[in-house]
Amino acid sequence: MKIKYRDALNQAISEEMRKDKNLVILGEDIACGYEGCFGVTAGLFNEFGGERVVDTPISEAGIIGTAIGASMLGMKTIAEIMFEDFITVCFDGIVNQAAKLRIISGNQYNLNMVVRTPGGAGGLGAQHSQCLESIFMHFPGLYIAIPSNAYDAKGLLKTAINLGDPVIFFEHQKLYNTEYEVPQEEYYLPFGKANLIKEGKDLSIVSFSNMVNTALEAIREIENMHGISIELIDPRTLVPFDYEMLTNSVRKTNKLIIIEEGVLRSGAGSEISAEINERCFDYLDYPVKRIASKNFLIPLNPVMEKNVIPGKERIIKEILEFLSLN
Repeated sequence: MKIKYRDALNQAISEEMRKDKNLVILGEDIACGYEGCFGVTAGLFNEFGGERVVDTPISEAGIIGTAIGASMLGMKTIAEIMFEDFITVCFDGIVNQAAKLRIISGNQYNLNMVVRTPGGAGGLGAQHSQCLESIFMHFPGLYIAIPSNAYDAKGLLKTAINLGDPVIFFEHQKLYNTEYEVPQEEYYLPFGKANLIKEGKDLSIVSFSNMVNTALEAIREIENMHGISIELIDPRTLVPFDYEMLTNSVRKTNKLIIIEEGVLRSGAGSEISAEINERCFDYLDYPVKRIASKNFLIPLNPVMEKNVIPGKERIIKEILEFLSLN
């Protein structure tokens, strides 16, 4: 049956908490009353109590530090950072402690730890709208999941909770109310296995998070207008990344466009482009193209916000220019 993205995340957490009493979730305003800024933790406090659903002070560094310490003692932890922008406050704990602890401890500590955080533009301005996933791709020791629909969100989160290493789990605030078919039986999705959303032969497109939906709308219009065939791949996880699927696609279509909501400069698309250039240079008819947000702050004004992030019309225009069809 179809359920909302937020409810899929809630199901994943509650199912795993019922199975493992050592799993706890902590964050700001996640317990009774508010139940999370976007409602993901609704009902968890009533079922599992305050010792396992822990409201914290407004201290992102404290949330991550507590999650790391609890994980070192053998617990499984889910740390909710209310907005992705605030993850910069706990940057040291994630990249200098969580990411490195397994190696620098000689494998004495493995952190079964998930950091959930929503990002993306949604009319909330420069300090509540960023997509920062590309920054964390740089650091060895971190896994990165970035689901685009409720089915992937549930399956990937259940895997992340049991992975045994720190996972940054990026959610998009515009996805929480979207619905998708989710089976009632239990399932897990592996990291590093992309989703081939749509097959095609003339162009490969890779996109993730909320941009998958925008890209798919643009692709359908282009195909209707010009009779071409476009392949769309959602990697599901950025670390590890399914380069096998993408490489096979590019070797078939000989063209690649990467679409993301993060800013263009040093975005996730930069790394994906570099990797594909190394793997598929002799197969590419054109240089890899990136479509992303402009190198600018996300404005609060909704009209200005639309001018910064890539929308359907801009994506269509840039694809047609790339294919010399305009």
